[in-house]
Amino acid sequence: MTEHRTADFWFDPVCPWSWMTSRWILEVEQVRPVTVRWHVMSLALLQENPRLPRAYQQMLLEARGPARVCVAARLEHGDEVLGPLYTALGTRLHNRGLPATRELVEDALREVRLPASLADELDATTYESALRQSHKAAVTQVGDDVGTPVIAVDGAGPGDRAAFFGPVVSPTPRGEAAGRLWDGVLLVAGTPGFTELKRTRTVGPDFR
Repeated sequence: MTEHRTADFWFDPVCPWSWMTSRWILEVEQVRPVTVRWHVMSLALLQENPRLPRAYQQMLLEARGPARVCVAARLEHGDEVLGPLYTALGTRLHNRGLPATRELVEDALREVRLPASLADELDATTYESALRQSHKAAVTQVGDDVGTPVIAVDGAGPGDRAAFFGPVVSPTPRGEAAGRLWDGVLLVAGTPGFTELKRTRTVGPDFR
C-alpha cells in the first residue's frame, strides 16, 4: 500500500498558474493517498524591490490584498477555511475572469460563510507580518527565484522532505492522469541533487 502523504501547498490567490496547479492537486487527492494542507504566499513579495518604478510598486502592493484576506481568514477562523476560500476566490478570479474588487472578495467570503468584513484586509497591514512569515516558509525551502505555487512533501525521497515550484501545467490533468503526474513529480523531486526540468510554455491557462 502506498504511504499516505501530506502535501503543503503555498498559493497566491491571484496567480492563474497557481490556480491551475491547485485544481490538479485536488484531483490527486481523489486518486492517491494525499491530503493537501493550504498556505499563502505572494508573487508580489517575490518581486519586491525598492528600485522598481513607483507605479509598479503600487500595483504589487495592491496584489497582496487577496493574500492578506486569506491569511486573516486562516488565523481568525482556522486552517480548514483556507482551501474553500481559495476555491471561492479562484473560481471568480480565474474561471469567471472577474476583477479582484472588494465586492468579489466579500461575495467569496459569504459563500464559505466567513464574515464579509474580512475584506477590510485588502487595504490593511494587520496581517502583513503573517503573510511574510507564510511566504518565507515557502521560499526558504525552494529559493526566491521561483513563482507560485510551491509544494512540499515529506518522505518524497529516502526519508527527506522534497519541495518544489510547480508543476506548471495546462489544462489541469484529471483522474488517473493527475495521479500519474503526481507519481512522476515525486520521483523527480525526491532525487538527490535534482533542481530543474523545464521547456518553453506554449499555452496559457486553460480553466476548463
